[in-house]
Amino acid sequence: MEEQLKSMKQQMIAKGYKSTVQREATMRVLLEHERDHMSAEDVYMRVKERFPEIGLATVYRTLELLTELHLVEKMNFGDGVARFDLRSEDHEHMHHHMICSVCGEVEEIQDDWLTELEQRVKREYGFNVSDHRLDFIGTFASCKHGDCRRHCETAS
Repeated sequence: MEEQLKSMKQQMIAKGYKSTVQREATMRVLLEHERDHMSAEDVYMRVKERFPEIGLATVYRTLELLTELHLVEKMNFGDGVARFDLRSEDHEHMHHHMICSVCGEVEEIQDDWLTELEQRVKREYGFNVSDHRLDFIGTFASCKHGDCRRHCETAS
């Protein structure tokens, strides 16, 4: 994780931005919870645990900057909440997601299945794809058996 943090800070500095304590704390929280697809408020609450004086606006600005620098991806999984997901240095494109329409569970797919499709789009339409994102909406098998997390929460 320290190497990823160092790389993110270097990319920020290379683009002319300062690496501040607040920005580093925000990046650290994203790295520590990279599979959680956190909202800005989620990130803020985690950062605030370590830096009680930090403001929500600072976290928002940092997340927007990280999005602008393509270090994180701002996403919406259909629930009206903007979530932030780290971009991987070792993948050319953003990873894909499976989103359960019953429980809201989000799982990542690291394989890039769209390379051939991108080549076809370029060949047939003359369009150069710079990035893509693929979200599968459906139901996890565990939700079909009544042990869905959201179903259990609402039934209580």
